[in-house]
Amino acid sequence: MHIRLKPGAALLLPLFAGSVQAATDLDTVVVTATRQESRIAEVLADVTVIDRAEIERNGQDTVTELLARQPGIQTASNGGPGTTTSFYIRGSNSNQTKVLVDGIAINSADLSGSPLRFIPLADVERIEILRGPAATLYGADALGGVIHIITRRGAPGLRVDGFVGYGSDNTREASAGVSGGDERWRFRVEANHRASDGFSAQRHASNHDADDDAYRNTGGSAALSFIPAAGHEIGGTWRRNDGVVHYDSGNQPATGDYDDRARFTTEQWQLFSRNRLSDAWTSRLQYGEAEDRQKSYYWDAWAWPVALEVVTRQNTRNRQLSWQNDITLPLGKLLLAAERHEQEISPASGYASRPEVDNDSFLAGWTANLGDHSWQLNARHDDHSEFGGENTWGVSYGYRLSRELRAHASYGTAFKAPSVYQLFMTSPWGNGNPDLKPEKSRNREIGLSWDNGVHALSATWYHNRVSNLIDWVSDPVTWVGTYENVSKARLEGATLSYAGHFGVWNLRASYDWLDAKNTDNDFELGRRARNKAMLGVNRNWGPLETGVEVLGVGKRYNTNTETGRMGGYGLVNLTARYAINSELAIEARLNNLFDKKYETVLGYNTPGMNAFVGLRYSPK
Repeated sequence: MHIRLKPGAALLLPLFAGSVQAATDLDTVVVTATRQESRIAEVLADVTVIDRAEIERNGQDTVTELLARQPGIQTASNGGPGTTTSFYIRGSNSNQTKVLVDGIAINSADLSGSPLRFIPLADVERIEILRGPAATLYGADALGGVIHIITRRGAPGLRVDGFVGYGSDNTREASAGVSGGDERWRFRVEANHRASDGFSAQRHASNHDADDDAYRNTGGSAALSFIPAAGHEIGGTWRRNDGVVHYDSGNQPATGDYDDRARFTTEQWQLFSRNRLSDAWTSRLQYGEAEDRQKSYYWDAWAWPVALEVVTRQNTRNRQLSWQNDITLPLGKLLLAAERHEQEISPASGYASRPEVDNDSFLAGWTANLGDHSWQLNARHDDHSEFGGENTWGVSYGYRLSRELRAHASYGTAFKAPSVYQLFMTSPWGNGNPDLKPEKSRNREIGLSWDNGVHALSATWYHNRVSNLIDWVSDPVTWVGTYENVSKARLEGATLSYAGHFGVWNLRASYDWLDAKNTDNDFELGRRARNKAMLGVNRNWGPLETGVEVLGVGKRYNTNTETGRMGGYGLVNLTARYAINSELAIEARLNNLFDKKYETVLGYNTPGMNAFVGLRYSPK
């Protein structure tokens, strides 16, 4: 099945579809768009909020599967769960997306993709997605957008919740949590486990690579906070996940049962103090660390004089200290903040210099509403240890044309700092480049949104120019190379989305048109389709809720040089949830109903038809 959707024809999609997340969620509070609590109906940015109810309604899912269906995001994976996974927001590179957990950056220097692939949904309260450059708020790495994971917290009383399920490929999942507290103390403790026998990562694997590639992930989390007085809170969080993911390298021995694999540990913790210093001034001081530890085992068939197992280690540690002040003005809110971020790689072997960078930043913002007018102004200065200072700024303006219709426009700058690996790595085939410049962008966008409380429709057009793109350049004879700033890119596109309900019917639809190109040679950027569409329909039958999802993705190239063309594909998924009572429910999911064979990375398999059934205990 090849998806060929024209932008004009796609405009008709919202007339026939809608959303589970009804348009009446105008009071939903979002923090990522401005770094301050704001009603989603008032923000001047392209934002999606996935709440806990929607996570549970979708049945068995991973973060990757959930994000793949969201507007403005495309994904690519080298096999099953836990394998190398990239997220492309509005066509930007996967390393140009800032990933946060409770406000702490978890971006890794590991080349095997986003650490999001290891985060279980069991302890996720909601996910906020900010599409578009956000360096004025979050600094380097936010050139394409922000994915913010916000975890679950305790509340007064005592509450126990849990989930257990089983599905295809011998997939097992279980989680349990306890939360509670009173007017002074709040806590939550949670444990989770997910395992699967998986499937062969490579499409045409041979030798032992042709076996199933298993995945195992076990973890837990804890959160504790103390409220000594109204307007004051002191607390901390901790979470950790350990596991192993098997993968295919195409380099396995012809005999024996050796299997390439990677053992991982992801760990995050933070301490914070939120204090209302006056009726108009709230301060938040926060320190946190995030660590991503990888230990890979692979077979080197080319080692001399005999083939052998190679073991590599790489740990990425992020440290972040921030002090944010929210000040209520006679007109609007003022944001003043200072941050320090450090990223360190260990062990230091394989690097030409100190494998560490740090960045100090100061930022200010002003958001306000006056009659039918609204605006958001932001400015930031970053002082990076390797390339010096960088200033970014952004301005957004909105005008309410009627009670239900609003238009907005924005313009801003952003940058992506070179990674520690790109700066300092050393190897027989080349070295990093400490003289790299940051990638920079200038983004403009306009949007129109309509919402009558039952149906909501939005359209956003964006045009993002990126310069100083970093790529690997090697000598065609010796194959020895380095990273260099080599090209420019144009990321232009439009996102249409609809959400609404008709009695017991809930519908959602979205369409993305994307033109992501290297403007130096006019090549399309790899693994990014021009067209992507999603349609979802849910219906309530009393205690039973059933749903159908249809996802269509157009053709793409596997590389940035327009080689390795991959065809478009369409997927149909079914969901069901039966409420036994107000606390207990059976959830079921059937993915890829027609067993579609498709690729998101050339030569790598994706899940065929698969099913999962679970039992959830979730008292309200």
